[in-house]
Amino acid sequence: MRIIARLNIGGPAIHTILLTEGLDKTKFDSLLICGSVSGDEADMSYYATDKNIKPYFIPELKRDLDFFKDIAAFKKIYSFIRAEQPDIIHTHTAKAGALGRLAAIIYNFVNRNKRIKIIHTFHGTIFEGYFNRFKTRLFILAEQFLALFTSKIITVSESLKEQLISLGIGNKDKIGVIPLGFELEKFLGISPRRNGVVNIGIIARLAAIKNHRLFLEAAWRVICDNPATQLKFKVIGDGELRRELEEYARQLNINTRVDFLGWQKDLVDVYSNLDVVALTSLSEGTPVSLIEAMASARPVVATDVGGVKDLLGREAGLGVEPGANFKVLERGILVGPADSRSFAAALSFTLRQDKVRRDMAFSGREFAKERFSKERLLNDIENLYDTLVAPGKSS
Repeated sequence: MRIIARLNIGGPAIHTILLTEGLDKTKFDSLLICGSVSGDEADMSYYATDKNIKPYFIPELKRDLDFFKDIAAFKKIYSFIRAEQPDIIHTHTAKAGALGRLAAIIYNFVNRNKRIKIIHTFHGTIFEGYFNRFKTRLFILAEQFLALFTSKIITVSESLKEQLISLGIGNKDKIGVIPLGFELEKFLGISPRRNGVVNIGIIARLAAIKNHRLFLEAAWRVICDNPATQLKFKVIGDGELRRELEEYARQLNINTRVDFLGWQKDLVDVYSNLDVVALTSLSEGTPVSLIEAMASARPVVATDVGGVKDLLGREAGLGVEPGANFKVLERGILVGPADSRSFAAALSFTLRQDKVRRDMAFSGREFAKERFSKERLLNDIENLYDTLVAPGKSS
Protein backbone atom coordinates (compact mmCIF):
# COMPACT_ATOMS: atom_id res chain seq x y z
CA MET A 1 0.00 0.00 0.00
CA ARG A 2 1.57 3.25 -1.17
CA ILE A 3 0.26 6.51 0.30
CA ILE A 4 0.99 10.05 -0.93
CA ALA A 5 -0.70 13.29 0.08
CA ARG A 6 -1.47 14.42 -3.47
CA LEU A 7 -0.56 13.85 -7.10
CA ASN A 8 0.57 17.37 -7.93
CA ILE A 9 3.18 17.97 -10.61
CA GLY A 10 6.60 16.99 -9.31
CA GLY A 11 9.01 14.22 -8.49
CA PRO A 12 7.06 12.49 -5.67
CA ALA A 13 3.96 12.00 -7.84
CA ILE A 14 5.99 10.64 -10.75
CA HIS A 15 7.93 8.41 -8.36
CA THR A 16 4.86 6.84 -6.74
CA ILE A 17 3.04 6.32 -10.03
CA LEU A 18 6.04 4.61 -11.63
CA LEU A 19 6.42 2.31 -8.63
CA THR A 20 2.74 1.42 -8.54
CA GLU A 21 2.73 0.61 -12.25
CA GLY A 22 6.20 -0.81 -12.75
CA LEU A 23 6.95 -3.30 -9.96
CA ASP A 24 7.09 -6.98 -10.93
CA LYS A 25 3.42 -7.97 -10.85
CA THR A 26 4.25 -11.64 -10.27
CA LYS A 27 5.70 -10.62 -6.89
CA PHE A 28 3.97 -7.39 -5.86
CA ASP A 29 0.35 -6.28 -5.83
CA SER A 30 0.40 -2.48 -5.48
CA LEU A 31 -2.32 -0.16 -4.25
CA LEU A 32 -2.02 3.66 -4.42
CA ILE A 33 -3.84 5.99 -2.04
CA CYS A 34 -3.76 9.75 -2.57
CA GLY A 35 -5.44 12.94 -1.45
CA SER A 36 -6.51 16.25 -2.95
CA VAL A 37 -4.45 18.68 -5.00
CA SER A 38 -4.79 22.28 -3.81
CA GLY A 39 -6.49 24.83 -6.03
CA ASP A 40 -3.21 26.60 -6.80
CA GLU A 41 -1.43 23.40 -7.89
CA ALA A 42 -1.44 21.48 -11.17
CA ASP A 43 -2.94 18.00 -11.00
CA MET A 44 -0.81 15.11 -12.30
CA SER A 45 -3.45 12.40 -11.99
CA TYR A 46 -3.45 12.22 -15.80
CA TYR A 47 -0.10 10.46 -15.53
CA ALA A 48 -1.68 7.76 -13.35
CA THR A 49 -4.48 7.40 -15.89
CA ASP A 50 -1.92 7.01 -18.69
CA LYS A 51 -0.41 4.12 -16.68
CA ASN A 52 -3.82 2.50 -16.14
CA ILE A 53 -3.66 3.22 -12.42
CA LYS A 54 -6.81 4.13 -10.53
CA PRO A 55 -5.78 5.48 -7.11
CA TYR A 56 -8.01 5.24 -4.06
CA PHE A 57 -8.94 8.86 -3.36
CA ILE A 58 -9.28 10.43 0.11
CA PRO A 59 -10.54 14.01 -0.38
CA GLU A 60 -9.74 15.00 3.22
CA LEU A 61 -6.05 14.18 2.72
CA LYS A 62 -4.54 17.56 1.81
CA ARG A 63 -1.23 19.43 1.97
CA ASP A 64 -2.41 22.04 4.48
CA LEU A 65 -2.88 21.38 8.19
CA ASP A 66 -6.56 21.00 9.10
CA PHE A 67 -7.33 19.15 12.33
CA PHE A 68 -10.78 17.83 11.44
CA LYS A 69 -9.90 16.85 7.87
CA ASP A 70 -6.68 15.24 9.05
CA ILE A 71 -8.64 13.14 11.58
CA ALA A 72 -11.08 12.11 8.83
CA ALA A 73 -8.20 11.20 6.50
CA PHE A 74 -6.53 9.18 9.27
CA LYS A 75 -9.72 7.18 9.88
CA LYS A 76 -10.07 6.38 6.18
CA ILE A 77 -6.43 5.33 5.88
CA TYR A 78 -6.86 3.05 8.90
CA SER A 79 -10.00 1.56 7.35
CA PHE A 80 -8.07 0.86 4.12
CA ILE A 81 -5.34 -0.87 6.12
CA ARG A 82 -7.86 -3.07 7.97
CA ALA A 83 -9.59 -4.00 4.73
CA GLU A 84 -6.46 -4.68 2.65
CA GLN A 85 -4.07 -5.94 5.35
CA PRO A 86 -0.96 -5.15 3.30
CA ASP A 87 2.46 -6.66 3.95
CA ILE A 88 4.13 -3.28 3.35
CA ILE A 89 2.95 0.30 3.75
CA HIS A 90 5.17 2.79 1.93
CA THR A 91 4.41 6.48 2.55
CA HIS A 92 5.62 9.53 0.65
CA THR A 93 5.59 13.25 1.58
CA ALA A 94 5.15 14.71 5.06
CA LYS A 95 1.38 14.64 5.64
CA ALA A 96 0.86 11.17 4.17
CA GLY A 97 3.96 9.99 6.01
CA ALA A 98 2.58 11.13 9.35
CA LEU A 99 -1.01 9.88 8.97
CA GLY A 100 -0.13 6.70 7.09
CA ARG A 101 2.61 5.61 9.48
CA LEU A 102 0.57 6.44 12.57
CA ALA A 103 -2.31 4.34 11.23
CA ALA A 104 0.07 1.46 10.50
CA ILE A 105 1.67 1.71 13.95
CA ILE A 106 -1.73 1.50 15.64
CA TYR A 107 -2.75 -1.40 13.40
CA ASN A 108 0.41 -3.30 14.35
CA PHE A 109 -0.22 -2.64 18.03
CA VAL A 110 -3.82 -3.87 17.87
CA ASN A 111 -3.18 -6.82 15.53
CA ARG A 112 -0.16 -8.61 16.96
CA ASN A 113 -0.57 -11.54 14.55
CA LYS A 114 -0.04 -9.30 11.47
CA ARG A 115 3.08 -7.13 11.43
CA ILE A 116 3.05 -4.65 8.59
CA LYS A 117 6.45 -3.38 7.46
CA ILE A 118 6.49 0.42 7.40
CA ILE A 119 8.62 2.44 4.95
CA HIS A 120 8.73 6.18 4.51
CA THR A 121 10.49 8.11 1.74
CA PHE A 122 11.67 11.65 2.39
CA HIS A 123 11.64 13.40 -0.99
CA GLY A 124 12.66 16.54 0.87
CA THR A 125 11.93 18.01 4.29
CA ILE A 126 9.77 20.76 5.74
CA PHE A 127 12.43 21.77 8.26
CA GLU A 128 13.79 24.77 6.34
CA GLY A 129 11.88 27.68 4.85
CA TYR A 130 8.34 26.50 5.60
CA PHE A 131 7.44 27.19 9.24
CA ASN A 132 8.61 29.15 12.28
CA ARG A 133 11.11 27.63 14.71
CA PHE A 134 8.46 26.39 17.17
CA LYS A 135 6.43 24.52 14.55
CA THR A 136 9.57 23.18 12.93
CA ARG A 137 10.72 21.77 16.27
CA LEU A 138 7.34 20.07 16.76
CA PHE A 139 7.57 18.47 13.32
CA ILE A 140 11.10 17.23 14.05
CA LEU A 141 9.88 15.67 17.33
CA ALA A 142 7.01 14.00 15.49
CA GLU A 143 9.40 12.58 12.89
CA GLN A 144 11.74 11.32 15.61
CA PHE A 145 8.81 9.45 17.19
CA LEU A 146 7.58 7.98 13.89
CA ALA A 147 11.10 6.88 12.97
CA LEU A 148 11.17 4.59 16.03
CA PHE A 149 8.40 2.46 14.48
CA THR A 150 9.44 2.74 10.83
CA SER A 151 11.07 -0.38 9.39
CA LYS A 152 13.10 1.60 6.85
CA ILE A 153 13.51 5.27 6.03
CA ILE A 154 14.47 6.15 2.47
CA THR A 155 15.98 9.41 1.27
CA VAL A 156 16.61 10.45 -2.32
CA SER A 157 20.10 11.84 -1.69
CA GLU A 158 23.08 11.47 0.63
CA SER A 159 22.74 15.10 1.74
CA LEU A 160 19.17 14.48 2.87
CA LYS A 161 20.26 11.37 4.78
CA GLU A 162 22.94 13.38 6.58
CA GLN A 163 20.39 16.05 7.48
CA LEU A 164 17.99 13.51 9.01
CA ILE A 165 20.75 11.86 11.03
CA SER A 166 21.88 15.26 12.33
CA LEU A 167 18.29 15.92 13.49
CA GLY A 168 18.03 12.58 15.28
CA ILE A 169 15.49 11.17 12.83
CA GLY A 170 16.58 7.56 12.48
CA ASN A 171 20.20 6.47 12.22
CA LYS A 172 22.62 5.48 9.48
CA ASP A 173 21.52 1.83 9.61
CA LYS A 174 17.80 2.58 9.38
CA ILE A 175 18.13 5.20 6.65
CA GLY A 176 18.92 4.14 3.09
CA VAL A 177 19.44 6.19 -0.06
CA ILE A 178 17.47 5.31 -3.20
CA PRO A 179 17.71 8.04 -5.86
CA LEU A 180 14.67 8.96 -7.91
CA GLY A 181 13.97 7.29 -11.23
CA PHE A 182 12.17 8.60 -14.30
CA GLU A 183 11.29 7.81 -17.88
CA LEU A 184 14.10 9.89 -19.34
CA GLU A 185 14.26 8.53 -22.88
CA LYS A 186 12.17 11.38 -24.27
CA PHE A 187 14.68 13.93 -22.90
CA LEU A 188 17.84 12.12 -23.97
CA GLY A 189 17.12 12.81 -27.64
CA ILE A 190 16.77 16.60 -27.31
CA SER A 191 19.29 18.47 -29.49
CA PRO A 192 21.19 21.70 -28.71
CA ARG A 193 19.39 24.94 -29.56
CA ARG A 194 20.65 27.19 -32.32
CA ASN A 195 18.84 30.46 -31.99
CA GLY A 196 19.76 34.12 -31.66
CA VAL A 197 17.70 34.55 -28.49
CA VAL A 198 19.01 32.92 -25.30
CA ASN A 199 16.21 31.44 -23.19
CA ILE A 200 16.75 30.95 -19.45
CA GLY A 201 14.00 29.05 -17.68
CA ILE A 202 12.79 28.03 -14.25
CA ILE A 203 10.32 25.19 -13.77
CA ALA A 204 8.61 25.21 -10.38
CA ARG A 205 5.40 25.88 -8.51
CA LEU A 206 4.97 29.62 -7.91
CA ALA A 207 5.30 29.42 -4.14
CA ALA A 208 7.49 31.25 -1.64
CA ILE A 209 9.73 28.23 -1.02
CA LYS A 210 10.79 28.28 -4.71
CA ASN A 211 11.96 31.91 -4.38
CA HIS A 212 11.05 33.18 -7.86
CA ARG A 213 11.74 36.73 -6.70
CA LEU A 214 15.43 35.82 -6.69
CA PHE A 215 15.07 34.52 -10.25
CA LEU A 216 13.52 37.82 -11.36
CA GLU A 217 16.11 39.92 -9.53
CA ALA A 218 18.89 37.87 -11.12
CA ALA A 219 17.21 38.26 -14.52
CA TRP A 220 17.27 42.04 -14.12
CA ARG A 221 20.99 41.97 -13.26
CA VAL A 222 21.85 39.62 -16.15
CA ILE A 223 20.00 41.86 -18.62
CA CYS A 224 21.92 44.88 -17.34
CA ASP A 225 25.27 43.04 -17.42
CA ASN A 226 24.78 41.60 -20.93
CA PRO A 227 23.23 44.41 -23.00
CA ALA A 228 24.40 42.93 -26.31
CA THR A 229 22.77 39.54 -25.68
CA GLN A 230 19.18 38.85 -26.66
CA LEU A 231 17.72 37.32 -23.50
CA LYS A 232 14.33 35.90 -22.55
CA PHE A 233 13.37 34.45 -19.19
CA LYS A 234 10.73 31.72 -19.08
CA VAL A 235 8.73 30.96 -15.93
CA ILE A 236 7.10 27.54 -16.28
CA GLY A 237 4.65 26.76 -13.51
CA ASP A 238 1.74 28.32 -11.67
CA GLY A 239 0.63 28.98 -8.13
CA GLU A 240 -0.63 31.45 -5.57
CA LEU A 241 2.16 33.97 -6.23
CA ARG A 242 1.65 34.41 -9.97
CA ARG A 243 0.05 37.88 -9.88
CA GLU A 244 2.56 39.09 -7.31
CA LEU A 245 5.49 37.87 -9.41
CA GLU A 246 4.08 39.35 -12.62
CA GLU A 247 3.78 42.68 -10.82
CA TYR A 248 7.35 42.35 -9.50
CA ALA A 249 8.62 41.81 -13.06
CA ARG A 250 6.86 45.04 -14.06
CA GLN A 251 8.44 46.89 -11.12
CA LEU A 252 11.86 45.70 -12.28
CA ASN A 253 10.96 46.85 -15.80
CA ILE A 254 11.74 43.42 -17.26
CA ASN A 255 8.18 42.29 -17.96
CA THR A 256 8.80 42.34 -21.74
CA ARG A 257 11.71 39.94 -21.21
CA VAL A 258 9.84 37.53 -18.90
CA ASP A 259 7.19 35.08 -20.08
CA PHE A 260 4.90 33.47 -17.50
CA LEU A 261 3.86 30.30 -19.30
CA GLY A 262 1.93 28.40 -16.61
CA TRP A 263 2.14 24.63 -16.36
CA GLN A 264 3.12 22.87 -19.56
CA LYS A 265 2.28 19.22 -20.21
CA ASP A 266 4.76 18.82 -23.09
CA LEU A 267 8.03 18.98 -21.17
CA VAL A 268 10.09 17.87 -24.17
CA ASP A 269 8.98 21.06 -25.89
CA VAL A 270 9.79 23.08 -22.75
CA TYR A 271 13.38 21.86 -22.45
CA SER A 272 13.91 21.96 -26.21
CA ASN A 273 13.28 25.71 -26.07
CA LEU A 274 15.60 26.48 -23.15
CA ASP A 275 19.34 27.14 -23.17
CA VAL A 276 19.88 27.25 -19.38
CA VAL A 277 17.72 25.93 -16.54
CA ALA A 278 17.69 27.72 -13.18
CA LEU A 279 16.59 26.69 -9.71
CA THR A 280 16.35 29.30 -6.92
CA SER A 281 14.65 27.32 -4.12
CA LEU A 282 15.16 27.89 -0.41
CA SER A 283 14.65 24.17 0.29
CA GLU A 284 14.64 21.06 -1.91
CA GLY A 285 15.04 17.31 -1.90
CA THR A 286 16.26 16.16 -5.29
CA PRO A 287 14.67 18.53 -7.85
CA VAL A 288 13.10 16.71 -10.79
CA SER A 289 13.49 19.80 -13.00
CA LEU A 290 17.28 19.60 -12.70
CA ILE A 291 17.33 15.88 -13.52
CA GLU A 292 15.17 16.46 -16.59
CA ALA A 293 17.32 19.44 -17.59
CA MET A 294 20.50 17.38 -17.35
CA ALA A 295 18.92 14.54 -19.35
CA SER A 296 18.02 17.19 -21.95
CA ALA A 297 21.69 18.33 -22.04
CA ARG A 298 20.84 21.74 -20.63
CA PRO A 299 23.32 23.41 -18.24
CA VAL A 300 21.91 24.27 -14.83
CA VAL A 301 22.47 27.04 -12.30
CA ALA A 302 21.00 26.26 -8.88
CA THR A 303 21.01 27.29 -5.24
CA ASP A 304 22.93 25.10 -2.80
CA VAL A 305 19.99 23.48 -0.98
CA GLY A 306 19.00 19.90 -0.19
CA GLY A 307 20.37 17.31 -2.58
CA VAL A 308 21.27 19.75 -5.37
CA LYS A 309 25.02 19.47 -4.80
CA ASP A 310 24.74 15.67 -5.03
CA LEU A 311 23.40 16.15 -8.55
CA LEU A 312 26.06 18.59 -9.73
CA GLY A 313 29.18 16.68 -8.69
CA ARG A 314 32.70 17.80 -7.80
CA GLU A 315 34.27 21.18 -8.45
CA ALA A 316 35.53 21.47 -12.01
CA GLY A 317 38.76 23.24 -11.01
CA LEU A 318 37.95 26.38 -12.98
CA GLY A 319 38.93 29.77 -11.67
CA VAL A 320 36.20 32.39 -11.64
CA GLU A 321 36.35 36.13 -11.15
CA PRO A 322 37.39 37.33 -7.67
CA GLY A 323 34.50 37.81 -5.28
CA ALA A 324 32.13 35.59 -7.27
CA ASN A 325 30.11 33.58 -4.74
CA PHE A 326 29.43 30.52 -6.85
CA LYS A 327 31.12 27.22 -7.64
CA VAL A 328 31.52 25.67 -11.08
CA LEU A 329 30.92 21.95 -10.66
CA GLU A 330 31.08 19.06 -13.14
CA ARG A 331 27.41 19.22 -14.09
CA GLY A 332 26.29 22.72 -13.20
CA ILE A 333 26.88 25.83 -11.14
CA LEU A 334 26.08 26.02 -7.42
CA VAL A 335 25.15 29.33 -5.78
CA GLY A 336 24.48 30.24 -2.16
CA PRO A 337 20.73 30.58 -1.42
CA ALA A 338 19.00 33.97 -1.41
CA ASP A 339 21.86 35.77 -3.20
CA SER A 340 20.58 37.36 -6.41
CA ARG A 341 23.87 39.10 -7.18
CA SER A 342 25.84 35.84 -7.16
CA PHE A 343 23.08 34.01 -9.00
CA ALA A 344 23.18 36.63 -11.75
CA ALA A 345 26.97 36.38 -11.90
CA ALA A 346 26.69 32.60 -12.28
CA LEU A 347 24.16 32.95 -15.11
CA SER A 348 26.35 35.52 -16.89
CA PHE A 349 29.39 33.23 -16.48
CA THR A 350 27.40 30.37 -18.03
CA LEU A 351 26.36 32.50 -20.99
CA ARG A 352 29.93 33.64 -21.72
CA GLN A 353 31.71 30.30 -21.34
CA ASP A 354 30.68 28.22 -24.35
CA LYS A 355 33.00 25.29 -23.67
CA VAL A 356 32.11 25.10 -19.98
CA ARG A 357 28.44 25.16 -20.89
CA ARG A 358 28.85 22.34 -23.40
CA ASP A 359 30.94 20.24 -21.01
CA MET A 360 28.39 20.61 -18.21
CA ALA A 361 25.57 19.68 -20.57
CA PHE A 362 27.34 16.54 -21.77
CA SER A 363 28.33 15.42 -18.27
CA GLY A 364 24.84 16.10 -16.94
CA ARG A 365 23.18 14.00 -19.63
CA GLU A 366 25.49 11.03 -19.03
CA PHE A 367 24.98 11.25 -15.27
CA ALA A 368 21.18 11.47 -15.51
CA LYS A 369 21.02 8.54 -17.93
CA GLU A 370 23.10 6.33 -15.66
CA ARG A 371 21.79 7.42 -12.27
CA PHE A 372 18.08 8.18 -12.65
CA SER A 373 16.56 5.55 -14.92
CA LYS A 374 13.17 4.05 -14.14
CA GLU A 375 14.66 0.56 -14.37
CA ARG A 376 17.24 1.28 -11.67
CA LEU A 377 14.55 2.69 -9.36
CA LEU A 378 12.29 -0.35 -9.76
CA ASN A 379 15.16 -2.74 -9.13
CA ASP A 380 16.24 -0.87 -5.98
CA ILE A 381 12.72 -0.80 -4.53
CA GLU A 382 12.05 -4.46 -5.35
CA ASN A 383 15.28 -5.43 -3.57
CA LEU A 384 14.25 -3.36 -0.54
CA TYR A 385 10.80 -4.95 -0.36
CA ASP A 386 12.26 -8.46 -0.80
CA THR A 387 14.64 -7.83 2.08
CA LEU A 388 11.91 -6.55 4.41
CA VAL A 389 9.46 -9.41 3.82
CA ALA A 390 12.07 -12.19 3.71
CA PRO A 391 11.21 -15.10 6.04
CA GLY A 392 12.53 -14.49 9.53
CA LYS A 393 13.15 -10.78 8.95
CA SER A 394 12.00 -8.75 11.92
CA SER A 395 10.66 -5.19 11.75
